[in-house]
Amino acid sequence: MVRAPGSASRRDRSVAAHRCRTLVRRHAVCQTGPVTTSKSESGSYVEPGEFKRDTNYIEDRVTADGRDGYPVQPGRYRLVAARACPWANRTLIARRLLGLEPVLSLGLCGPTHDKRSWTFDLDPGGVDPVLGIHFLADAYFKRFPDYPRGITVPALVDERTGQVVTNDYAQMTLDFSTEWTEYHRPGAPKLYPEDLRGEIDSVNRRVFTEVNNGVYRCGFAGSQDAYDAAYDRLFTALDWLSDRLSTQRYLVGDTITEADLRLFTTLARFDPVYHGHFKCNRDKLSELPVLWAYARDLYQTPGFGDTIDFTQIKEHYYIVHTDINPTRIVPKGPDLANWLSPHGREALGGRPFGDGTPPPPPVSAERVPEGHAPA
Repeated sequence: MVRAPGSASRRDRSVAAHRCRTLVRRHAVCQTGPVTTSKSESGSYVEPGEFKRDTNYIEDRVTADGRDGYPVQPGRYRLVAARACPWANRTLIARRLLGLEPVLSLGLCGPTHDKRSWTFDLDPGGVDPVLGIHFLADAYFKRFPDYPRGITVPALVDERTGQVVTNDYAQMTLDFSTEWTEYHRPGAPKLYPEDLRGEIDSVNRRVFTEVNNGVYRCGFAGSQDAYDAAYDRLFTALDWLSDRLSTQRYLVGDTITEADLRLFTTLARFDPVYHGHFKCNRDKLSELPVLWAYARDLYQTPGFGDTIDFTQIKEHYYIVHTDINPTRIVPKGPDLANWLSPHGREALGGRPFGDGTPPPPPVSAERVPEGHAPA
């Protein structure tokens, strides 16, 4: 049964139950803090001991049958993302590969924010032209007036009501693959094929804990012991991935899958940010031959590199994390031209899109600005 819009969902009740509790931690790179601070204040990311990510998100889903009250409908939802954020970057890639642009609109926040919220400062007047808001927080508070958690991207917003539907980034891309199939473009790849889901899920769990989140455990560690342990875990996992990818072109099977999307967005940020800013400095990505070639292979694949804005990525991390980089100086390097150098991964076989085809170029309004990526 489809729940009527505006009626209480299980997640509505769950969030309401949290409203009177102490505000939870907001220390994750694609989250922002409470609205009760001045605009000049940035969030605090480093705290004593080991960094622990808050993984509680709005669990409602946009599905084909609309079981949570949000059926898949073209033109109803707006994906709010930020090119700077690796978790949001996944949704940009999936939307491109599956060809959902005509049915799912896109709102892009700027690369920096304060503790209040991500903002639409890239748009004229700093206002999203569809939602009519400056702060993404407004879409959260319109549904949950006392929303107690961090304001995160990516988020799906119902254009009819202006209310956030979900910010569950991990489920979001899986649903793009499995619930939005009626609107996939001809030739869309199978990013989450049924026969490989068990292996994809297993790889994704290790990549999330040890790599996607592992770089943050290094960067936001509040003690030497916590940092040392996080560092060792990260590079153990990167060595495992190098071994795995030395004999196969993609992480699971012989085509691009959800697993590749999740690893790629971390690798793309490794040398520009994580190596120096987060002290993940045993090796640069460009010094790890297998992973470096794998990352370049994906970067040069339509739908991947054309979503990467290296300028915004560096601005976000180096400007927002003032407790790590109090001067807010953004480094000029590294040289990014080598992302376009030959990778040689074709020798391992595999077909990027399986029986499908590459996506067409991005629409002009969604292209990464000139100069923000290697030409």
